[in-house]
Amino acid sequence: MPVALRVVNASLFKFALKSARIAELLKTPPTSNKSWGAYFAEPQNAKHPDLGIAVAKKLVRRAVDRNALKRMIRNLMRDAQASNLHRDAVIKLRHAVGKTTRGRLRKPELSILRNKITELI
Repeated sequence: MPVALRVVNASLFKFALKSARIAELLKTPPTSNKSWGAYFAEPQNAKHPDLGIAVAKKLVRRAVDRNALKRMIRNLMRDAQASNLHRDAVIKLRHAVGKTTRGRLRKPELSILRNKITELI
């Protein structure tokens, strides 16, 4: 077997399977609004639904803001999956943030994005 096709250890194999699953979800039509696109499917592993988050650098320039959005999405999804949402999900940002604040994500805009993602979940 060529070196490039070998899987070195089990964690890389699990990562490859998870990436393939997320790629499958992105081929389905999203549930979306102006700010977010959400892709849902039944989980393959009943204990732990997968979560994929896509926040492009082109849309959110500052790494601090990208990380804040990802953290917010993770917390909202964790709460939703604990209560009623038991599905695999991929959440994707659809528009740029910080247009009026020179590329910075401020609290009012963050709260608007939080409300919009909560509507989808």
